Amino acid sequence: MSENVVHLHKHTDPPPAEPATVTTLTVVPDAPPARPVPLWVRSGHAVKTAVTHERTRSAGRAVVRHGLYTFNGGRIAARRAWDGRTGSRYERMIRAAEAAGNLEAAEEWEERLARFRAARHHRRMDLLHSPVDAAKGVAVGAGMSVGVLVALGVALAISTGNVTDVVTPLSATIDFIALLIRIVQIVWGPLLTVGPLLALLALWSVGRKQHAAPQWALPANVRTGEGEPITPSIVVKALRDLGIPALARAIKEMGDAGASMLGPITIAGCGVEVDVTLPSGVSTNEVQGKRRKLAENLTRHEHEVFITIPQAARTVRLWVADSGALDEPIGPSPLVTDETMTADYAKGKAPWGQDLRGDAAALSLYQRHLLITGLSNQGKTVALRSLALWLSLDRSVQFLMGDLKGVGDWAMFDGLASTLIQGPTDEHVIQVTEMVEGAVVEMNRRIQAPPGTQFPPLIVLVDEAQVAFMCPAKDKDKRPYGGAKADSRYFMAVRKIHNQGRAVNVLMWQGTQDPTNENLPKLVREGAHTRASLALGTESQARMALGDKAVDGGAAPNLLRPGLDRGTLVVASDGISIPAGQSSITVRTHYIDDDAATVITDRAKALRDGVTTLHAIDRTEEHDPLADIAAVIGDAPRVRTKDVLARLATRNADAYGRWSFLDLKRVLDDAGASPYKSDGVMCVARDRVARALTDRHTEGSASAE
Repeated sequence: MSENVVHLHKHTDPPPAEPATVTTLTVVPDAPPARPVPLWVRSGHAVKTAVTHERTRSAGRAVVRHGLYTFNGGRIAARRAWDGRTGSRYERMIRAAEAAGNLEAAEEWEERLARFRAARHHRRMDLLHSPVDAAKGVAVGAGMSVGVLVALGVALAISTGNVTDVVTPLSATIDFIALLIRIVQIVWGPLLTVGPLLALLALWSVGRKQHAAPQWALPANVRTGEGEPITPSIVVKALRDLGIPALARAIKEMGDAGASMLGPITIAGCGVEVDVTLPSGVSTNEVQGKRRKLAENLTRHEHEVFITIPQAARTVRLWVADSGALDEPIGPSPLVTDETMTADYAKGKAPWGQDLRGDAAALSLYQRHLLITGLSNQGKTVALRSLALWLSLDRSVQFLMGDLKGVGDWAMFDGLASTLIQGPTDEHVIQVTEMVEGAVVEMNRRIQAPPGTQFPPLIVLVDEAQVAFMCPAKDKDKRPYGGAKADSRYFMAVRKIHNQGRAVNVLMWQGTQDPTNENLPKLVREGAHTRASLALGTESQARMALGDKAVDGGAAPNLLRPGLDRGTLVVASDGISIPAGQSSITVRTHYIDDDAATVITDRAKALRDGVTTLHAIDRTEEHDPLADIAAVIGDAPRVRTKDVLARLATRNADAYGRWSFLDLKRVLDDAGASPYKSDGVMCVARDRVARALTDRHTEGSASAE
């Protein structure tokens, strides 16, 4: 601990003096006072602020708007009165029909004008005689009224015995008339004051309903036009402003009757539909090429307006969606909601979704090859799978499936499809190619059958088929598996099924993405009877997917919005109901997720006796016919002989592709498991084959001992 030292003596040396500090003060003069802002400047700023304020602008717009509502409402009412009293309406219609080149309509309106003028002349001639007739009518009416009142008074006098009652009814009538005159005298003054106000209010109401004011003066929700209902005047104005000179001139010549180009505007699902007959000199493809501008003129987005070409000449059909309606999802699939639903390959239609009208869109799959394409992740697999799910509910249908994505999208068909190959590698492509070639062998076997033989449907389905077409692998003979040439094994197998498979119910279904001439050859895509496309990038891809006829007729999957229009398909097929004159239809497909798909396939499996699914093609040279027969029978107690032959051909096309019933019977007879007839159909019993295999194994063991 430190201690402080206290000195008791005084220091004699004074401390050194510190140097003096000199402070310099600088006098800064005050700034001159700011010049006052002139009063007129301040007043101008205040006036500018007040005038440009949003409330002032809103109030100004309201004043102008309501004033013009009244003024223009008077013009509209006067125009309507003039049209009702004269033939100007008919004359406008005649000019419009002549401008549109519709001479028949012009003649019809001219005939109506002649009838109107004749009726008007007849009314005017009647006015020459009406004063005399009116005077006679008044005299006769007054006399009869007085006579009736006097007769009533006589009856009253006789009843009461008082002679003065004869004039009582006449006096009461005179008093009543005096009362009415008194009421009119009282009401007449206020009526003269209120009447003009009521007339102005009526004119204002007419103008408000017609939005008879400039756009800048209208309310914001009306001015922007978001969700504005589609009316004839709006459609005509949108067409006039498309930038097609011939169309604009024709509409201008039609005057106010430009709506004569339009058919009835009808409600169609979540929008409206109208047919537009174009005037002479305007082609339909000119309007089709202006789709975006037309949509914006109608205050819609491009994807909310569809332009198709119906059967009538010089006509375009416009379908305009309600604002935002296409972004709303549709309901669940009937496959999910109806657990009792079954399928009929030959006569039924698969519930696929809804068209733009909101009607159910169902697709017939009977003897139609199928192709679905689109950009990646747009719902292609789900759309293709929903068709297969419906068809699986027909127990007679057989499936051969190849999923070249291999992420489990088709895993629920394990135990339902005869073959299910899943994976994206070249080896999987080889397996899928051999599966398709096995279907070709089965097709040839069916073709060689006696005429009139009925065969169960065999669906050969390949998802992500572009992987097969782009595969570089080659076999031992240097033949490529992929490609689009005559030596390509996958390409040629698909072509063979397209050429002849339909006649014997062997059908090819393919799903592919982002089509090009390399990953979807022309001959393959044109071999499909049903062609559908989700969103695509370009018009050339749309033509690859659907064909020139569909695109020229208005099909435009390239205008669908990737990601936002997921699951929306443009379909060209005779298997779906398409409006008359159109070559395609837009369908919003139902979404069925993996869990719901698994439930549906479980129902489909319950309809069958049991299917053994192969996950690879057996290429071994050595084969055991009896063991293979047992394998294809699976868990079913018995299987028809023709189904056993088909499954054997799928299992090993080289060994069993050319087998007939006699070959199958020979093997079974030798093993002691002869086929037998059940319900009039030859069948193979699982127990007999299993017992034959057991006996053969027992005999082999005994001989070995």
